[in-house]
Amino acid sequence: MRALYIKEIRSFLSSVIGYVFILIYLITAGLFHWIISGDMQTNLLEGAESDLIPFFNLSPVIFLVLIPAITMRSIAEERRTGTIELLFTRPISDLKILLAKYFAGVTLLIVALIPTLIYYISMYQLGSPVGIIDGGATFTSYLGLILLGSTFVAIGIFASTLTSSQIVAFILAMFLCWLFYSGFQLLGSFSLMGKFDSIIQYCGITYHYDGIKRGVIDTKNIIYFLTIITLFIYAALTVIKSLKR
Repeated sequence: MRALYIKEIRSFLSSVIGYVFILIYLITAGLFHWIISGDMQTNLLEGAESDLIPFFNLSPVIFLVLIPAITMRSIAEERRTGTIELLFTRPISDLKILLAKYFAGVTLLIVALIPTLIYYISMYQLGSPVGIIDGGATFTSYLGLILLGSTFVAIGIFASTLTSSQIVAFILAMFLCWLFYSGFQLLGSFSLMGKFDSIIQYCGITYHYDGIKRGVIDTKNIIYFLTIITLFIYAALTVIKSLKR
């Protein structure tokens, strides 16, 4: 598994895919948080308080597009080129194949987030007085963002197992990520099912992500993310096993 994980990381960094993902994310975030001004309220310099709330609100929206873009080839490309058959012949279980690809995607996500720590340093220095920013809430928000992104990676890999077309995998992954991030929250806000509306919203990522952003690490929220990740990895594993029949 370790060898396959390293191979996946190298494939990201030896091609333009990994660098494009990191650059697009950092450039997009930089433009919205430091340059673009307007009603979107994403500019960190225009906030009434020294915090990174706009950053943690916008990043999931960017991930909705970028993460499906990096995961769409994980299995779909293997199926298209036929190299998936070679993977099946390796002395490694199907689960470890998926986990190697999954952890490689999560690693790339974390690498992309590391440079954004400069946002925290900047807001720390720009606060009045210096250092007024809530470091604890910022830490938990980063944790929530990593969990959210990791969930998107699991969803993207699952979508990639369903087809040999990267475009189809991308569209399906983006839809599923949107459904879990905003779809359940939106459906529950219509007040169509009475007391079940809160249950529907509880099934969505936004409910738990917002809970972590408040600065409190609730085990229920952590368990939710780990459960969704496990479910999609298991679903991907089921599809992989069906391909071998």
